Amino acid sequence: MSDPARIADDPRFTELRGAYRRFVFPVTVAFLVWFLTYVICSAYARGFMAHELVGNINVALVFGLLQFVSTFGIAAAYARYAGRRLDPLAAALRAEAETGLRVPAARHAAKGPLPDVRLAEETA
Repeated sequence: MSDPARIADDPRFTELRGAYRRFVFPVTVAFLVWFLTYVICSAYARGFMAHELVGNINVALVFGLLQFVSTFGIAAAYARYAGRRLDPLAAALRAEAETGLRVPAARHAAKGPLPDVRLAEETA
């Protein structure tokens, strides 16, 4: 097992943290603005929120349902982003921590088991 301080000092770990923050912080701010807009409109713009769009369906109901849609959309976008940008870096760092050998992040972009790099070195 590798030393956590050594992994924390690795430039790939810094890149992993930066990539995570580049997604999470802006999306969190955007969602909080959207959510607070919904709450504030519900409290102070009751006439607007009570406006009926179709039959008994009003703006408040549509905004409330869109909260669920945006939550699931963010979760799907994060899963896609993590699969493309975060998981390969994390897998390379994990493999290095477990084996003690440096594994390039590009090797983990494809799904599948990790190659046995120790066996290849022992036979050489």
